Amino acid sequence: MARSRLSRRDFIRMMGVSAASAAAGTNLLRAGRAFASRSLQGTTNISFMGWGAVEEDEGVRAAIAEFESLQDEVRVTWMHTPDNYNEKLLSNVAAGTPPDTAFISQSQYQTLVHDGLLLDVTDYVQADPVLGQEGYFIEPQETERAADANGRWRGIGSCWTALHLYFNRALFEEAGVEPPDFADDKIWDWDTFLEAARLLTKDENGRHPGDAGFDVENVVQWGFYMGTDWWMMYDQLAKANGGGLSDGQLLTLDTPEALEGIQAFADLVHVHQVMPEAVFFNELGMDASQMIDTGRLAMVVDGSWALSFMYKISSPLGVGPVPVLDPAGQTAGQGHLHSILRDSRQPEAAWKWLSFLAGPFYETHFCRLGLWIPNQTALLTEAGMDTWFNDEIHPANYRAFVSDYVPKHMSPTIVPAGFPRAEAIFLPALERVMNGEGAAADLIPPAVAEANAILTEEYINA
Repeated sequence: MARSRLSRRDFIRMMGVSAASAAAGTNLLRAGRAFASRSLQGTTNISFMGWGAVEEDEGVRAAIAEFESLQDEVRVTWMHTPDNYNEKLLSNVAAGTPPDTAFISQSQYQTLVHDGLLLDVTDYVQADPVLGQEGYFIEPQETERAADANGRWRGIGSCWTALHLYFNRALFEEAGVEPPDFADDKIWDWDTFLEAARLLTKDENGRHPGDAGFDVENVVQWGFYMGTDWWMMYDQLAKANGGGLSDGQLLTLDTPEALEGIQAFADLVHVHQVMPEAVFFNELGMDASQMIDTGRLAMVVDGSWALSFMYKISSPLGVGPVPVLDPAGQTAGQGHLHSILRDSRQPEAAWKWLSFLAGPFYETHFCRLGLWIPNQTALLTEAGMDTWFNDEIHPANYRAFVSDYVPKHMSPTIVPAGFPRAEAIFLPALERVMNGEGAAADLIPPAVAEANAILTEEYINA
């Protein structure tokens, strides 16, 4: 989208974030006023539907209170829906009682766009004196996830979350392994990662994979783990080698890059013996964070949102980038979008609320908790990071993660319209590969072809 030019310095000044006051975040109120000052006639009530546990519920309520304190023209009713969200949202739409605005999962976004349920907000964004400025969002990632096939936006990303490594620093020191970091020359290539994972995996006799007598049935410390049972995770298998989940319309997990990436992660279990099968956690009765904390696991790939609870572990916690097979490899990123439902009777009031949510107040609230990372460029500057960086939660190198690594190395997970049908066909094939029942090159392409035939018939050509 075409936008006028705004320097980062001017943008920070406009947002009211100065170096002197950024640490306390005292000027976020000034920034909020910029998003709430668009004038409407009279008072309008709108609804906002979303999911979330206690933290998300409290954060939305805080945002509503702030928004309503800054203007008296729009009042927001929060429809907190923590369970069966997508089903209830679609039920409300079918009943003719859709919310005015709502959380939209990135996994459902393109499907709802295809079905015409979300309002086109492109013109609102372009005309907005704040959001419409060039460089407001991290690009091209924001456009990649928000734009439909015609380049029109049907929502605005709430934030970013991205996958990265969590690791037990004490285990690294004990094994003499130098951890990875977010600078370009500190990102692990695959060979470096494999050797580290080997040294960090040991059986009850202290032997490592590849050592004579290594007993994989009695491993007391695993080097690495990554779940592969949902779309962001298996997108990462492909992204680590320069591939990806889809091209926006069809699955692309059958490309040579994606197949090599999927096979490489499966080989961590069945060839290199540095990663346990998922069933291991069920048998042990522990999750990955508990395994990291107790020293049973050295490294795990999880979302940046996991920092909100991982920081509480007693063991020294480190974070770093996901290892890559190819220099073009990237990390997967996602985050739900905020959208206006097509049948909202108050689109102008809904936009006023939506634009406020895309400002700093709402985003910094969740960034401080370790749940989110910013999608607004002003919050990636030193002054901007001072408004949300929490020394009790964020490791010191998290500043480099959000300001340098994410803009350069994060690629959105794009989930195509109709994905639930396609996933039901593809996922069993992936599970067979990860279980060692066959090679990715044999099992994945037929499943992808079958899934893409359905997407083509029911969504692309419909």
